[in-house]
Amino acid sequence: MVFTMNNTNSTNNVSGTRNSLQTTKIGALTCLISCILYSNNLLADCDIPTGASPSPLFGAEPFTQALYRLEEFGTIPLPNSSNPGNSFPTPSDKNSSPAGYKLDNFMGQTLYPIPDSSHSGSYANTSDLNPWKAKINSFLGLNLVNPPAEGRPPGIDWAHQRWSEFYPEEYTVTAQSGVRENRGFRDQYQSHEFQSHEFKDGGLYHSTFNWDKQPGLSDNFKGTTDGIPAQFHPKMPVQQANTLWTFDGTFPPKLLKMRYGYPVLFRHYNALPISPSANNGFGLHTITTHQHNGHNPAESDGYTQAFYFPGQYYDYRWPMILAGHDHRNKKATDYRAGGPDGNKGIRKIPGDFRETMSSLWFHDHMLDFTAQNVYKGNAACLNLYSSLDRGNEYIDDGVNLRFPSGTHLDWGNRDYDVNLMVADKAWDKNGQLFFNIFNLDGFLGDQMLVNWQYKPYMDVRARQYRFRVLNASVSRWMKIAVMTEDKDPVPLYMIANDGNIMEHSVFFEKGELPTQAIGERYDIIIDFSQFAPGTKIYLVNLMEHEDGREPESTLSRSKAFNDPFKRGNTCDPAVGKFMEFRVHSYDGIDHSMNPANYVKGKQKMIKRPKFTKTELANARHRSFEFGRSSGTDSAPWTIKTDGGSGFATDPKRLSAAPNIGDVEIWHISGGGGWSHPIHIHFEEGQILSRDGGNPPEWEKWARKDIYRIGDVKDSSRELTVAIRFREFMGSYMEHCHNTQHEDHAQLLRWDIEKPGQTVPIRTPMPTWEGVGYVDSFTLSTYKKGDVDAKEDFNDN
Repeated sequence: MVFTMNNTNSTNNVSGTRNSLQTTKIGALTCLISCILYSNNLLADCDIPTGASPSPLFGAEPFTQALYRLEEFGTIPLPNSSNPGNSFPTPSDKNSSPAGYKLDNFMGQTLYPIPDSSHSGSYANTSDLNPWKAKINSFLGLNLVNPPAEGRPPGIDWAHQRWSEFYPEEYTVTAQSGVRENRGFRDQYQSHEFQSHEFKDGGLYHSTFNWDKQPGLSDNFKGTTDGIPAQFHPKMPVQQANTLWTFDGTFPPKLLKMRYGYPVLFRHYNALPISPSANNGFGLHTITTHQHNGHNPAESDGYTQAFYFPGQYYDYRWPMILAGHDHRNKKATDYRAGGPDGNKGIRKIPGDFRETMSSLWFHDHMLDFTAQNVYKGNAACLNLYSSLDRGNEYIDDGVNLRFPSGTHLDWGNRDYDVNLMVADKAWDKNGQLFFNIFNLDGFLGDQMLVNWQYKPYMDVRARQYRFRVLNASVSRWMKIAVMTEDKDPVPLYMIANDGNIMEHSVFFEKGELPTQAIGERYDIIIDFSQFAPGTKIYLVNLMEHEDGREPESTLSRSKAFNDPFKRGNTCDPAVGKFMEFRVHSYDGIDHSMNPANYVKGKQKMIKRPKFTKTELANARHRSFEFGRSSGTDSAPWTIKTDGGSGFATDPKRLSAAPNIGDVEIWHISGGGGWSHPIHIHFEEGQILSRDGGNPPEWEKWARKDIYRIGDVKDSSRELTVAIRFREFMGSYMEHCHNTQHEDHAQLLRWDIEKPGQTVPIRTPMPTWEGVGYVDSFTLSTYKKGDVDAKEDFNDN
């Protein structure tokens, strides 16, 4: 189903000004006319480097379509056995994904093959062949003989660690595919079953699609996503299959709900076109999936060199354990450490309850193509439920924090718990998603989308809501303010940072969140009960960019609120209001906690794990400087390790190798005209200092996996973080999460090793025929780290 209206002229609505990809300059007269058209002032210096003409709006008006609630993948109990069903469907040609109905039928079958729980079941499936073998040979002129069905590297090097100990109990299957119309396949897997308070008939979210201009359309979407097309707005063109590659190939974007104590097998098929050129100008058809930032073994972390090809799948096994599993609460007696069992109880598990996580996401991590593939649709949200955060605000057992959620389900209610995936995008004159592959400083879009929608609204009840806000951009930093239609600030509380529940909530009286870098997640609580029904409230981006290196400045709330680009208050069209809330009456009982009771000096939500003075004094130190030293035109972004030379990415190079069980202190630095959000995979860290001083309150009470460095607000040029390395080994990554910087080529490999290990694990080398291995090599400091940094730290 496609939604359009007549008499739509794409030239009447534009969103900003940008240079074209060609090197020719816009003439002075054209520039003058453009400035008059786009602003009340002459914004002759405006230059948002998306590399194309302004994104046309096709007559779309802001805040006229309802926000998509994310569509749940759903998890299914893993059976003991199954029989072969239909094979993974093949495409009709080299430029296409398989037909949508065939994909739905295939994904709806019982999982096959099922890896058994024995040691042999931990190895990659290389006995079955890629079902697309004949098509690949025909389309690409190859002569593949035994291309494996699974793209995971074979043998012991990349076998699932501790497989029988954490054998999967649940599974889900998805396929990365070119976009198509949703056929309602996932309706059956929605845990609310369209029956919970706000998802039932008469609730705010029973219809999955609403558009103010044609309100009767919502009747077609009651209790189903069947018919939802891939459009950013009903008046905008449908996205072509090779423009957008999403999970299942459908909108709405997806959500995976998981629980501690219930290991999951995530089988991810690659249903992208066989031809690498069938991409509408950007993106690569090989993928690898990173769960950011789960406590997962390396073979299931989405290593950048462990990618796989069209027709293959990859079995990611996520153990769903708490960090510290091997060292704390080993007999699983602590009620605070566990996950909801579905019957108002808790499955207690070993590990440190203080390491409990909540709001994660997963996305592609393809070598050199992470930015393009994530921007193109390879990203989804993950809500992790626990004893502390069970997604049921009614259960008051002395452990559950009762965050806003709902009460219908034992766990995982989403009536008042909302994922917001915020990202800037751009599209061409035909309305197709556009990406400038040549801008290596960082790509900026000129429109802000939420859950892939152009400026949506959301109906909310006059009560508390939890919002899990993810910055899913390529290069854009954000600073979000919450304001009424009268420009008054809306106070809010932060309760989690980077998916880590905080020791204390942090109150933002003026309704302005801290700077939010790419990949950071902020969980916040907003109380709409203070507003009368009919009130409108807005999310407003205050932070402007001139290029992708770093933000330029932060606008005041008054300047950012009303069309700041058109009024000449900014050259950045993505500044300003980007989402609207509409308050409705609430006649229920809000059972959720009061975050004011958990601010500093009052109750604690969760205790922070601590490092002893002895641990810090004996820790190995490492230093990583992010900049452009020794960079090239194609790979300008580099990392210096332990005072050495700046290096671009090489997945065979091992830069650091902590021993399993060790504590280390990492010193991260950068700046001088650019800012970097640095992501360390696998383990969460605690920031010890920023530029020698204390971290701000919202970082002090939390652990982190994104570390902002540079001159941007709320960052620092130097940062020191303490990290423990536990439970699993193998190859992980550290990189800039401005993913254009990552891809060109600000990423390094670090491994967790056994004490005394002298030879690093080999590096996988994937091909259509299968995965081979080559020897890895090391930096001279990969074991000892930065001795000078340790001396300086202990002297201070």
